[in-house]
Order: sequence, then structure tokens, then C-alpha cells
Amino acid sequence: MTKAQLVDQLAEKVGLTRKTAADAVNTLLKIIADTVAKGGKVVLTGFGTFELRQRKARKGRNPQTGEVIDIPARKVPGFTAGKAFKRAVR
Repeated sequence: MTKAQLVDQLAEKVGLTRKTAADAVNTLLKIIADTVAKGGKVVLTGFGTFELRQRKARKGRNPQTGEVIDIPARKVPGFTAGKAFKRAVR
């Protein structure tokens, strides 16, 4: 499902205009992204948790030359599915 399809389904199920539904989806995604970027955690009970994770520095290998390179530590977004979401997918 694409973002546009999500907006269409939201508009249909809730009875909103497509523009209002698009604004709601965009605002929700922006709030989640901003919170996680600041190091916060967004918990949607039953669905899952969005959080910031820290990757350690590590050694890597250039696939063209085989040379060993250092890959620096970095922050990455993470998602952990909730219990109800996992059950629904099974």
C-alpha cells in the first residue's frame, strides 16, 4: 500500500475529504519523525514502537577493492511491532 492509497482509505472510512485525510497522514508522520529524531519514543499501544537506535562503529569491506574500511557509529530509526499487530499479521 502506498501513502496515496492510505490517504484514500482513510478518507473513505472516516468520511473526510481527500485533502483533509492527506493533511492528517502527513501531520502524523511528521510528528513521529520529529519525535524520533529528537531521541524520543512513540508508542502506539497494540501497533508498535518507533524509537532511535544507536549503531556501533564497525569495520567493513569495499566490495570493489577488498580494502578494509571503518564505518562510523550512527543513529538509525527503529520500529518494534506490538503484540496485537503481530497477531493480526499471522
